[in-house]
Amino acid sequence: MESTDLENISALMAILRVERLMALALGIAVIYLLAKGVQRISTNLQKSYPSKRVVFLQIATMLNFTLYIFGSISLVYFILRPPKEILLAVAGSAAVAIGISLKDIVASVVAGVILLFDRPFQVGDRVSFNGNYGEIISIGLRKVQLNTLDDNLVTIPNSRFLTDVVASGNAGALDMMIVVDFHLAPDADLDLAKSIVKEITTTSRFAYLKKPVTVLTSEVIVAERIAVKVRAKAYVIDCRFEKAFESDVVSRVLKVFNENSIKRPLRM
Repeated sequence: MESTDLENISALMAILRVERLMALALGIAVIYLLAKGVQRISTNLQKSYPSKRVVFLQIATMLNFTLYIFGSISLVYFILRPPKEILLAVAGSAAVAIGISLKDIVASVVAGVILLFDRPFQVGDRVSFNGNYGEIISIGLRKVQLNTLDDNLVTIPNSRFLTDVVASGNAGALDMMIVVDFHLAPDADLDLAKSIVKEITTTSRFAYLKKPVTVLTSEVIVAERIAVKVRAKAYVIDCRFEKAFESDVVSRVLKVFNENSIKRPLRM
C-alpha cells in the first residue's frame, strides 16, 4: 500500500474519532431543537399578534433554512475538521453519487433554495396547484406542505413548482380578494339586487374595508337559459376566514333576496 493511501486512511480515522462523532451528533440535536424552538416562538407570536401572522411564518421559514444549511456546514467544518484533500475527494464523490442516485432529491433541495429567494409564494399564502387549493404552512429544503380547506395535508416536492403553474391568492398579504356569484332572472329587479349584495358584503364582519367592494353584472347561460350574474368582489381581513366570509355573504344575501322576492333563474 502506498504511503499516500496510508496517510489518507490515518486522516480519515482521525476525523471519525468517537468524541468528534459524539460532538457532531450533539450539534445536529442542537440545530433540530433550535429549529423547533423557532417554530414554537413563531406559533406563539402568531397567536399574540394575528395581524402579523404571515410575517412571523415567513421569518420562521427563513431562520430554519439558515439553521439547517449553515448549521450543517459549520458542524462538518469546525467539528470534523477534514483536511482539504479529503474534503475535495469526498465532495467530488458525493457530487457523482448524488447526481446519479439522488437527482430528484437534489433537484428539490435546489428548488427549495430558489423558492426561498425567488418567492413565487410564501408561507401563509393561499395557493392553487395541480388541483389542490389551500394554505402553504411550510417550505422546507425538499418539500412544500399545503393544508387544504378540508384540513388535508398535501406534500409537494419543491421541484414541481419550477415547471408547473401555481396561483397565489394573497401573495404574502394577510387580506385576500373573495369573489361571490349570484344568478338572477333576466327580469329581476337588478338595481335592488345589486344594492342588497353590496350592502351585505360591506357589512360582513369579515370584510376588509380598506380595499374596495365591487359589484359587477354580466349575462350568462344557466341550465340553457339566459340569466344575469351578479358578482361581488371584496377582500377578507384574513385569508383564514375565506370560507366564513363567503358563507356569511351568501346566507344573508339569499335571505334578503327571498324577503324582497328577487327573481332567480327559472328552473327547467
